[in-house]
Amino acid sequence: MAEFTIEKRVVISSDPAALADSVAVRFLHRVAKRTAAGNDMHVSLTGGWMAAAVLAAIAAHPRRDRVDWSRVHFWWSDDRFVARGDAERNEKQAREALLDALPGAHTHAIAASDDGIDLDAAAARYAAELAQHPQVDGTPWPSFDICFLGVGPDGHIASLFPDRPEILVTDRAAVAVRDSPKPPPDRITLTRPVINGSKRVWLVLAGADKAAPLGLALAGASYATVPAAGAKGRKRTVFFVDDAAAAQVPPELIDGEY
Repeated sequence: MAEFTIEKRVVISSDPAALADSVAVRFLHRVAKRTAAGNDMHVSLTGGWMAAAVLAAIAAHPRRDRVDWSRVHFWWSDDRFVARGDAERNEKQAREALLDALPGAHTHAIAASDDGIDLDAAAARYAAELAQHPQVDGTPWPSFDICFLGVGPDGHIASLFPDRPEILVTDRAAVAVRDSPKPPPDRITLTRPVINGSKRVWLVLAGADKAAPLGLALAGASYATVPAAGAKGRKRTVFFVDDAAAAQVPPELIDGEY
């Protein structure tokens, strides 16, 4: 019998729209609380249709204008190495859904293919920018207050795909990905130590095709084979899911209060 890890919790919404609204409300509450106390905040964004829905829900919420966005730094867990204006860019998706409407917010975008540098140099540049916001112990990347992640049907997170060398990298903050199993082929991704250095990891997923990878992640599958199983925040790891994705979730892991 599989042993389920107690530190991973699941919050269920009825459908994708309700899921996006639920995550948006929680995010705005946490950002407002931290910035009102005079603290800066670092947030890592992700791509995908569900991530876009969450950002759009944040943009539409009336509480959005009560936040001091000048204290918030936005990063990305990964991006596609295509031209900056390409619709495949996670950065473009996030700017259109939310970021362009936030006055004073700091954005730390991953380099694009038309920035005049190659893939490896772009990964090194992103790692260097992360290192400008070190943790108090000198770790050369910020500890994200919230790291958003999606989960693919194959269990991938960011651009860390199953049974690929990138998921095993521990000595760099960001790495180049070539011949990605999901197009486009060239990408840049954060490594697992950076993701797991986050205070809170929020994985947001919807749809019946996510039930199997969610079940494997909760059951403690090998992170090399199911990268989502290896995502873990220092304080909290929460899977925000809809009913369709929750088909294989054990009742004891469902959190009705978070």
